[in-house]
Amino acid sequence: TESPKTTTERRGIPGAQFVEDVETYLTQTGFDVNSALAFLQERLQQYKLVEMKLLAQQRDLQAKIPDIEKCLDVVATLEAKKGTGEALIADFEVSEGIYSRACIEDNDSVCLWLGANVMLEYSCEEATLLLKKNLENAKASLEVLIADLLFLRDQVTVTQVTIARVYNWDVHQRRIRQIAASSTSKDS
Repeated sequence: TESPKTTTERRGIPGAQFVEDVETYLTQTGFDVNSALAFLQERLQQYKLVEMKLLAQQRDLQAKIPDIEKCLDVVATLEAKKGTGEALIADFEVSEGIYSRACIEDNDSVCLWLGANVMLEYSCEEATLLLKKNLENAKASLEVLIADLLFLRDQVTVTQVTIARVYNWDVHQRRIRQIAASSTSKDS
């Protein structure tokens, strides 16, 4: 059940509604206090789940960007050595923690891992273009992801404040009823 007020959303993340007047909010939504709190707690848990997924994506992208930059550096080094007749001595990782030394002589192409156990051979120029494009895409994705996380954190804050406001309003209403009940029992 959504509230009558329109809430904004960002890339599938629903926006949280700030509740100024709890009584009006409860009337408009048709919730009692307990179901409103349950709804808000469920929404908060959904936000936390989405936040965990976005943070995992952010970590992946932050690890991917330096890898792409290293690949660009290697391709640039190979291009710089091309045509000089000078061999390039390089250590490369064969397996985790196992390295081998290679002597790379004049070479016009490089092989790039594309993922899913796929490797393709590219000319140095094509590899540079592909890696630059991948780097730009990764950086753009990271920017969008950071904006999503900021939006999400705002929604979490608004939802937490709303939960506190609904809870405090309920406590206040109970006190008022308790005072009214005790004053009527004294009058009798």
